[in-house]
Amino acid sequence: MDFDTFPQIKLCHRSTPIEAMPRMSEFLGGPRLFIKRDDCTGLATGGNKTRKLEFLVGEAVRENADMLVTQGAVQSNHVRQTAAAAAKVGMKCHVLLERRVPDRDVSYEATGNVLLDTLFGATHEFRPAGLDMNAEAVAVSDALRAEGHKPYFIPGGGSNPTGALGYANCAQEIADHTKETGQSFDWLVMGTGSTGTQAGLVAGFHAIGHDLPVMGVSVRQPREKQMNAVHALTQKTLEKLGAEGIPLSKILVDDGYVGEGYGIPAESTLEAIHITARQEGILLDPVYSAKGMAGLIGMVRSGFFKPTDNVLFLHTGGATALFAYQDQLLASLK
Repeated sequence: MDFDTFPQIKLCHRSTPIEAMPRMSEFLGGPRLFIKRDDCTGLATGGNKTRKLEFLVGEAVRENADMLVTQGAVQSNHVRQTAAAAAKVGMKCHVLLERRVPDRDVSYEATGNVLLDTLFGATHEFRPAGLDMNAEAVAVSDALRAEGHKPYFIPGGGSNPTGALGYANCAQEIADHTKETGQSFDWLVMGTGSTGTQAGLVAGFHAIGHDLPVMGVSVRQPREKQMNAVHALTQKTLEKLGAEGIPLSKILVDDGYVGEGYGIPAESTLEAIHITARQEGILLDPVYSAKGMAGLIGMVRSGFFKPTDNVLFLHTGGATALFAYQDQLLASLK
């Protein structure tokens, strides 16, 4: 795939490493486990959104924007990385934060990612849960434009066909790793939320003919709804890449690890954080990557994978949010 035809700007440390997790594999008594370290993309402590922002901010620069506008939940990893990207290219950043996670104390809105948003110079405003947050952010963008600004709107998670190019590019990176090292994988497992990461990977692998199934572990929505959302964006991304579409059956989602809802760690989420930290020295976040890892752990325990499989987990970053969940994490150690 030729990504040079799309406007982009360098924000990301890549290729990110692929590391073996031998202690995790032994601890679980399962297949050979590996991890793609997209928590090491560099910008603002790293994370998966940086790959998307290379294309999104590239488009914003081409359009002569002077401000990035986006939205997310209060402890949004995407918002943190967008704020940092804006600072890096000399733009302003304004964000809408949805109070999506219930029953959190006042510190939840001041620590973790929110603290970093502020350090990067972003301005923000809060919204109650349940609104169409993309529509809210578009309305704010229109108001800012009327005031004389040149805002560029980025949807939640950076999840549109432009943002998904970042993970089509990552699919190429994984395929190149296999070609260069001879190390192949039988499965890729990841947390799936706003859909752009999974859609980009599926589109990228399909476009280059690399057969690697991508299992998305839902962090929020029921399986069928998530599958349809991922499929819709995959189709639009393939169209942008000039490739043929795929059937819905190619989209794989497991919704068994959502727990009570978005941003609310289940027991399996907390267990995944503790196991990964103590077996591999790797930090997961309580909203996305830990629910994805909980899914992988559950699949290993249920015998989903063959003992001989090589299973790659995509680490999407977000450990800065751990500080907003300190009491719950400490209580789970007792």
